[in-house]
Amino acid sequence: MHETNVGQGSYSFQGEYREGLGENYVVSTHYLNEGHVPDHHRDGFAPIMLWRRENLQDRSLSLSLGIGPYLFADTTTGANGSVHNDHGVGAIAGASAIWYTKSQFLVQARVNLIQTAGSMNDVIALIGVGYQLDQPDSCGPLPRPPKHRKQKTDHEITLFLGQTVVNRPGSPKSLATDVEYRYTILPYLDMSASWLHESDDRVTRRDGIITQAWLVRGFCTDHLALGIGLGPYFAVNERSGPLLIDRRFGGIVSPMLSFTATLRNFEFNPDLSARISLNRLVTNYDRDMDTFLLGIGYRF
Repeated sequence: MHETNVGQGSYSFQGEYREGLGENYVVSTHYLNEGHVPDHHRDGFAPIMLWRRENLQDRSLSLSLGIGPYLFADTTTGANGSVHNDHGVGAIAGASAIWYTKSQFLVQARVNLIQTAGSMNDVIALIGVGYQLDQPDSCGPLPRPPKHRKQKTDHEITLFLGQTVVNRPGSPKSLATDVEYRYTILPYLDMSASWLHESDDRVTRRDGIITQAWLVRGFCTDHLALGIGLGPYFAVNERSGPLLIDRRFGGIVSPMLSFTATLRNFEFNPDLSARISLNRLVTNYDRDMDTFLLGIGYRF
């Protein structure tokens, strides 16, 4: 990664999901971590990028150009040592070359250009390995996703255990527990409600209710499901600061963005599920937080 305003460089990594809209168009969503530039630690989310692609070499090579919005969060350190969580919206453009193997694995080379107002502007070069979750009929990308499989159950309760990380220098950590109820409303659409408890990390301790809407799709004959969720976090109590001063405002509301992967339909018990959940809480009082959770669920 190269920051163009001040000429600083750093590492970078990215996770991406792509889905075909036909032979020549693709839609994608991805998370991007831009590493550590002095006084900045920025990452972001491109909720949707639209790509135009050309498939060459008997569809083994795919070249594409894409563009979309970029939502970023930047942990900055001021000259006096003060720490802030800055948020904003920019634009991201990308160029990629993907080589499809005879298996479902692929290799991608990628360049991203990020432009923002009042924050860093980056040029990022990446190379990575991917996997086609749906088996294509021939070599190359799958033009369109297969038809939706109807789930056997619509309800799920999951118990989670994990860790919170506050986006501040030193990355203060604490134990997290969560109980979630999930209901499938429509194909590809879930709703969830959960209670999240964050233990004392000497910076923040919160308890709250989360309600989210999810876009979810099943893969591998519905043994794997991936989802992305967004909704409000209602903090029913909060303590913050070095002395953990109580701040009961009657509910602090902040948006939470989540990614989840679920293993389900086990042969030994199709009602059980195992889930990993990655969550980002965005605040307006410099207490942004990541929560990493592992859970066991029951579907009914």
